[in-house]
Amino acid sequence: MFMAAFLIDFSISIQYIRFTPKLHFKKLFYMDTEKVKSFWMEEAEESLQVAKHLFEKRDFSYALFFGHLAVEKMLKAFYVIKKKDQAPYSHNLLSLAQMAEIALSDEKKEKLIKITAFNLESRYPDEKRSFRKKCTEEFTESELRQIEEIFAWLKSMLQ
Repeated sequence: MFMAAFLIDFSISIQYIRFTPKLHFKKLFYMDTEKVKSFWMEEAEESLQVAKHLFEKRDFSYALFFGHLAVEKMLKAFYVIKKKDQAPYSHNLLSLAQMAEIALSDEKKEKLIKITAFNLESRYPDEKRSFRKKCTEEFTESELRQIEEIFAWLKSMLQ
């Protein structure tokens, strides 16, 4: 029976891969979930700070884009703790929350859907740039407040 083990270091996780005689891969997975959670939470805090900085610089649509990133990264921290696995490659906040088995009110679901749209509308503007025109100071300030509320709620559940 042939067996070989390889160590792959992704700086935040360690994966062991073992070959079986049929050459199927079997993952024996070890991950320091607290370390990975801390990584995502630090990234989330940084993204929220960037959102605030962009708001101050009057770059409103990208402030909302980074607000989305902040919530996304906080959800990924939650996912890692809940599932003891790497966070999925997804930007859909509602989907991430559901995968992490977070209980959501209808109001929170709607907010996550709305915040997810900021990611798409900022990255892929239409030719009229309608989202950028919609992002007035008042609109962006109001939406950032809601992002901060969701962010604080998620953070409170992680501590």
